[in-house]
Amino acid sequence: MFRPKVPTNPTPTGLVIHPNVEPTATVRPTPAPAPVAQSSPRPAVQLTPGTAVALVGGGTAVVLVVGAVLVSMLLAVAISGVSVAVCAVVLRSLLVSGRTHR
Repeated sequence: MFRPKVPTNPTPTGLVIHPNVEPTATVRPTPAPAPVAQSSPRPAVQLTPGTAVALVGGGTAVVLVVGAVLVSMLLAVAISGVSVAVCAVVLRSLLVSGRTHR
């Protein structure tokens, strides 16, 4: 029951090479042609002062937005921690006052 069963494959799969085939022609490798430098069909990107300022402004905006999101998440975690601490102090004081007033 717990022994693996390996399936048997009576027919071969993949590339089958017959050993009795003899080569009839000799193939000689031809040298590869020399690479030719081709010009790009599209022009190169040129940064003008206006586009550079736009890129810097966009990058600054992204950094500020991501920073604001991270700071707000940190603030949410800090507020949650403080509220849990306040709840623990209130419960502790209630339990201590319940023991002393009996």
